[in-house]
Amino acid sequence: MSITSKIVGAFYYNRNKAIDLFRIDPLSTSHNQFTHLMSILADTQYGIEHGIESNITPYQFSQKIPIVTYEDIATKIENTIEGAEYPFWNKTPLWYAKSSGTTNSASKYIPTTKEALKKMHYRGLSDVAAIYTTLYPNGKAFDGKTLTLGGSLVKNNLGNALIGDLSGILMTNFPAISNLKRAPSNDISLMSNFEEKIALITKLSPHGNITCFAGVPSWYMVLMNSILEYTGKSNLCEVWPNIDFFAHGGMSFTPYREQYNKLFPSPNMKYMETYNASEGFFAIQDDPARDDMLLMLDYNIYYEFLESSLLDHPEKAITLEDVKCDVNYALIISTSGGLWRYMIGDTVKFTSTSPYRIQITGRTKHFINIAGEEIIIDNTDKAIKRAVQATGATISEYTVAPIYMSGNKRGAHEWILEFDCLPSSLEKFALILDNTLQEINSDYSTKRSNNGALDKPLIHIAKRGTFYSWMKQRGKLGGQNKIPRLSNTREYVDSILGLMKIENSTT
Repeated sequence: MSITSKIVGAFYYNRNKAIDLFRIDPLSTSHNQFTHLMSILADTQYGIEHGIESNITPYQFSQKIPIVTYEDIATKIENTIEGAEYPFWNKTPLWYAKSSGTTNSASKYIPTTKEALKKMHYRGLSDVAAIYTTLYPNGKAFDGKTLTLGGSLVKNNLGNALIGDLSGILMTNFPAISNLKRAPSNDISLMSNFEEKIALITKLSPHGNITCFAGVPSWYMVLMNSILEYTGKSNLCEVWPNIDFFAHGGMSFTPYREQYNKLFPSPNMKYMETYNASEGFFAIQDDPARDDMLLMLDYNIYYEFLESSLLDHPEKAITLEDVKCDVNYALIISTSGGLWRYMIGDTVKFTSTSPYRIQITGRTKHFINIAGEEIIIDNTDKAIKRAVQATGATISEYTVAPIYMSGNKRGAHEWILEFDCLPSSLEKFALILDNTLQEINSDYSTKRSNNGALDKPLIHIAKRGTFYSWMKQRGKLGGQNKIPRLSNTREYVDSILGLMKIENSTT
């Protein structure tokens, strides 16, 4: 064990003990968060309007405060950016995390208070390091520098607030001493032009002792491939011999796992999934042998859950103590950012309630259901994983949309797949994809069998770089932007197919 690892491990010793406490007694921790948040909500304009008192119970809270989405509170947030009083917290936010997501072309501006920055986002990042020291006491992640691919940040013309990607907000507020352990410098990491930033990092980063990186897998894939092309190396372990750790989040790692295994062909390379978003930091993978994450309960977040089949019945939302394993829930949060009973748009399921562990299963608006099949992202990711393993393929991106039923014509699912390495047999790949979906989703199986409502999937193979070009065309390179995996409309797939037609006509 290096001296650095010893020092870092000792620094996080007490924090790891605190994490153990809410593993053992999660409901007490959750109640403490609720009590703290209610004491502040009671003194806000929003809380006063809804009759909130500091000694309110969780049931009373659920009766007085409605469940909201961003669209429900967007006007009040955007008025605050323009100078109005912030009604949701006792202080006006200094930052707004701009998040476009995938369901909507309009941007969201998530308020980020000092408390949210410190108690949610920085605590989450710190806990990644803390848990790492427990899992890997001999790890090398702290012996070198962390490679960063930050987002942009700009000052609001109408006030003092800064607006930009959450990563930009975090990097701007890191202690100055942390810059010694990060590469490249902030002036490069925070550049607004994504392609220029990639080009500069590509030239500079191969010369440093990079030992870890953290962020969204898809955008780091762009950077890693650029570095390989620039250096002429066969893999990134040849570029950075001491590379040790990747903490990934923002989207499912499943479609990218095989690619990263090829980029970093070392048995010592470590991966950790995190569940963080502009709205908060929620969970961390604390056991590499499991494919779930520990729900982090002391981040000034109070959790509620609503079965995804009951989205039209918000009164049926439940608290943490009432959740069950293997049920798909929409996640509802109340936070120190001033988000109260906010439906973030993600769906999760619990894999354990002692302690509370979750898996992200998809988005409340990202599913396919034209015949009662209710396909979610968790289903398609698992099917992709099995098809890839059986055919030796590696996938860089994919999206799926419905082919609607018409007259006597059955419906189907239309896939666009971009491969880094083609499958040994596309027919076999498609068959395994379809069969796996039938195996893990009984509703899909019913609709596919016995001349049911759905025909076999229709698959298109996109040229390498197609999805990147499509995102660039939409002005959504880098940052918090994500490629939509599923949609119950044809908006995205028709747009990509149109681009593919143009590209094919010019080659």
